[in-house]
Amino acid sequence: MLAKVASFGLKGIDGFQVDVETDVSNGLPKFDIVGLADTAIKEAKERVRTAIKNSGFEYPSKRITTNLAPADVKKEGSLYDLAIAISILATSGENGIKRHRDFVFLGELSFDGMIKKVRGVLPILISARKAGFKKFIVPKDNAVEAGFIEGIEVYPLSSLDECVKFLAGQLDVQKVDACSFENITLQREYPLDFANVKGQARAKRALEIAAAGGHNLLMIGPPGSGKSMLAKCFPSILPNLTFEEALEVTKIHSIAGELDLKTGIVATRPFRSPHHTATTVSLTGGGNNSRPGEISLAHNGVLFLDELPEYSRHTIETLRQPLEDGVITVARANATITYPANFTLIASMNPCPCGNFGSKDRECRCTPAQIHKYLSKLSGPIMDRIDIHVEVDNVSYSDLKSENKEESSASIKERVDKAREVQLRRFKNSKNFCNAKMSVPQTKKYCVLDEAGESLLRNAFEKLKLSARAHDRLLRVARTIADLEGEENILPSHIAEAIGYRSLDRKYWG
Repeated sequence: MLAKVASFGLKGIDGFQVDVETDVSNGLPKFDIVGLADTAIKEAKERVRTAIKNSGFEYPSKRITTNLAPADVKKEGSLYDLAIAISILATSGENGIKRHRDFVFLGELSFDGMIKKVRGVLPILISARKAGFKKFIVPKDNAVEAGFIEGIEVYPLSSLDECVKFLAGQLDVQKVDACSFENITLQREYPLDFANVKGQARAKRALEIAAAGGHNLLMIGPPGSGKSMLAKCFPSILPNLTFEEALEVTKIHSIAGELDLKTGIVATRPFRSPHHTATTVSLTGGGNNSRPGEISLAHNGVLFLDELPEYSRHTIETLRQPLEDGVITVARANATITYPANFTLIASMNPCPCGNFGSKDRECRCTPAQIHKYLSKLSGPIMDRIDIHVEVDNVSYSDLKSENKEESSASIKERVDKAREVQLRRFKNSKNFCNAKMSVPQTKKYCVLDEAGESLLRNAFEKLKLSARAHDRLLRVARTIADLEGEENILPSHIAEAIGYRSLDRKYWG
C-alpha cells in the first residue's frame, strides 16, 4: 500500500514543499527513510515507531520505505515526524484516515505520541500559502504564531491520537483564531529611556540623527562614560515596526528557535548584542543546522557591538556585505543561503587600550604603537560604512547630580517619526525607506547643495581625505539633519554638523 501526504521544509528563510511518500510491502520488517535526509530525520524511525505504538495504533510488521521528495534537496530537522507517522497509518486504511491529502503536516513526535513544537512554522506557512495550500495541522504550541497569517486554516493538535481522529472525522477541532498585531503593539515596552541618561547631549543628538535616517554610528569614549547605556536606549526612539516588517523579523526568529510562543510575533525592533568572543559563524549564520546568525536576528533592528576593536578582524570584516547590501550570503559545501540583514549598526570603543587617550582629566598610559595596533583592527572600508562617529566623554559630577529633567525617548521619537514620514514620501516609488539606504542616483537627486555648502564639503573632503563612499554618506547624514529640522533644502549648517561627525577620521585614523 502507498500513501502520500504533504509537508514543508526550510531553506534559508523560505519554505519548500516536501512530499512524504510511504510504501508498506511484504517482507522482513524494516524501516528506511530516503530522500537526502539528515541525522535528525533518520532518527525519526524510532520516534515514529514508538509514538504509533504508544498511541494505541498497530505498527506494520512489514517493509516500510518512506521517500521525502524532491530527493535531491537536503532536508533537516524533526518537523517531518507527524507527516511520516500519518503516511504510515494511512497505508493500512484501517484507522479511518480519509482527509490526509487535504492538509500540510508539521510537527515533531515524542515517544508518548505528543506533538511537539517545531522551528520555522511562520515562514513555512507563508511559503505554503503562496504555493496554494490552504489547510495545515501544526503543534498546539505553535498556534499563536500561525494566527498572524491570513487566508489559511490552521488546526492546532497536541497528539498523534487527536490527529488521526480528526482526519477520520471523529473529532472536531477549532481552527486557530486570527491574531491582531495592533493588540500586540499596545503592549510594546522598552527597558531603558533617554530620560534616565544624564548629560551626553552631543551623543544623544547623534543617536537621534542615526534613528531618523537609519545611519550606522560609532561612539568613542573612555570606560564608564555611558556608551552601552546610550546604545540600549536607542531602540526606544526608532520608528515602530510595521506588520510587514514584523513578519520578516518573526520569520527569522522562528527559524532560529528564539520566538516567544506566547505572543507569536516580534513586535519591537530587535536589539542584538553579541559578545566580542562570538565566532564568525554565530554572527553570519549557517553552520550544521543552517540557522540565521546575530546579523540576521538584528534584521529591521539594531546590532550593537560593544568594544568593537576587541572583535577579531575577520569577524568585523564580515559586516561589509550586510552594511552595504542589507543581506548576508552564507556559502557552505552543501548550499548557499542568503539571509536578510538590514540593521542599524551601533558600535562603541575605547580610544586606546587603557581608554584615556584624548581625555580631558585622565592620563593615557598607552604608547603610540599600542594605540596604532588597537585601532588598526578597524579597516578603512569598515569606517567608511559607519556614517556617524561621535566622542563620548565622562559625565561631570554636576550633570550627574542635576535635578533638570532629561528629554524622554517619547519626545525624541516624535521628531524621528516626523523625519521618517518625510523620507517615506520621498522614496514612495522605490524600495528604499530611509536616507541611509539612498542609492548614488538618489543621493545626487535629493542631496543638492548650494555654493556655500559645496565649498564646505569640498574642504572637508580634501582635509579629511574622505573616500567617495564617505562623501556620499556625509551627504545622506546632512539630508537627515535637514529632515529633522523640516527643511526642504540642505543648508550649510546641516553640512557643517554632518562634517562634525566625520572629524574623528583625522583624529584617530588620519
